[in-house]
Amino acid sequence: MATVTRESIGALHDKLTVKLAKVDFMPAFDKTLKQYAKTANIPGFRKGMVPAGMLRKMHGPAIFNEEVIRAAGKQLEDYMKAEKLSIFAQPMIIPDENRQRLDMNNPEDIDFTFEIGLKPEFEIEAVKNKAQLVRYKIQVTDKMMEDEIERIKRRYGKVDAQIEVTEKEDIIYGAYEQCDADGNVAEGAEKTEDTKVLDKFPAKLKDMIMGKKPDDTIVFRPADVCTEEELQAFLKDPLKAGPEAAEHTYRLTITKVGHLIPAELGTELYAQVFQNADVKDEADFREKLNAELSKEFDRIAAERLENEMYELLVHSTNIQLPVTFLKRWMREGGEHPKSAQEVEHEFGGFEHQLRWQLISDKLMAENGINVSKEEVERDVKTRVLAYFGLGPDDEDEAPWMEGYMTKIAKDEKMMEETFRRLLYAKLFTFLQTQFFIEEREIGEEEFFKLQDAHAAHHHH
Repeated sequence: MATVTRESIGALHDKLTVKLAKVDFMPAFDKTLKQYAKTANIPGFRKGMVPAGMLRKMHGPAIFNEEVIRAAGKQLEDYMKAEKLSIFAQPMIIPDENRQRLDMNNPEDIDFTFEIGLKPEFEIEAVKNKAQLVRYKIQVTDKMMEDEIERIKRRYGKVDAQIEVTEKEDIIYGAYEQCDADGNVAEGAEKTEDTKVLDKFPAKLKDMIMGKKPDDTIVFRPADVCTEEELQAFLKDPLKAGPEAAEHTYRLTITKVGHLIPAELGTELYAQVFQNADVKDEADFREKLNAELSKEFDRIAAERLENEMYELLVHSTNIQLPVTFLKRWMREGGEHPKSAQEVEHEFGGFEHQLRWQLISDKLMAENGINVSKEEVERDVKTRVLAYFGLGPDDEDEAPWMEGYMTKIAKDEKMMEETFRRLLYAKLFTFLQTQFFIEEREIGEEEFFKLQDAHAAHHHH
């Protein structure tokens, strides 16, 4: 009869040896071979009339191997279930210890050895001890309001065509093509079009553009017109090229020159900005704009708080991992094998995410955090209705919704993404009740200078 033995080969890293006697696989092999004989289609023989010896010779070895491996797998699975082993990934066979030749004509007792990585037990001390975090409230200042109003006025403004570039605020519509030193463009050369305010160009190129008219051209090398600080950004946008393009020559053709005339504050602009609201006057406009800015800053601050909780939990929770097993699984357990160098390069990020997965799974299991199918469907409906400017109570105005939901329910990727988003939203909402969270007002500039949460907590 089959037996399974277990021994430790490292921290949370065990070896399981499955010993199979002939009685554990030979009856199944004989039974499967007989069943196959009833359905086998072999040219020259009627169905079910293939001689047993021929069938055994042709297909016996493959069937024998399958039955032996199936028997070993079942014994392994039954053992882990009985022992309530919680493992990472799947057991991995140890090749150097499994070199026995499977021979159906001379069946022998067989050993299979596997290695497993065990999930650790751990305490989440940051939650247990109610660690302290900060929820920032970004202040909306008068300057921020004025800057936002200027941005809106420019966004909804009009562009007047100009006959010449005369001001740093002029808008330059241009096409870039790689060329030779004389400005001759090679046949089939790719053209990149871009629109940019003159003041945003590299300083030297800005001087070259000033005074130019539509259809004028400028031949330049990025390395000649950009400082070291300007070069990388200019190559990325507008050239959309790599570092090698710094030494290439380009021809810029100015296709149009425009001058932006910002929109005036008034009912027309208010209606464009707040399409579904009745904005009475400038004071009302500013009040609504202030509320929108506050809402956006609250969203940004909430994202930071969630990131702080995430990083704190990952870096402060003492979790031991079966590193040797996990690295082998990364090398060999995926769809595409990886080199040892690739595994070493990727392991830090993999470990970081794995720690979070263990922590979040534990928190959700212990606190009953879950999302129902109905909640997923309700969220999808709400977002679809909002896209059409409708609220949750306006479903009667969308008679097509039932058919849409039937279709979307078959989109496994979308349903899974919605489920995960709602699940983690619930988790972070719960976590906010598990820490001591201090409310603190802060200026916009100071907020965006705060240290990155990962860097602040990283020490494992």
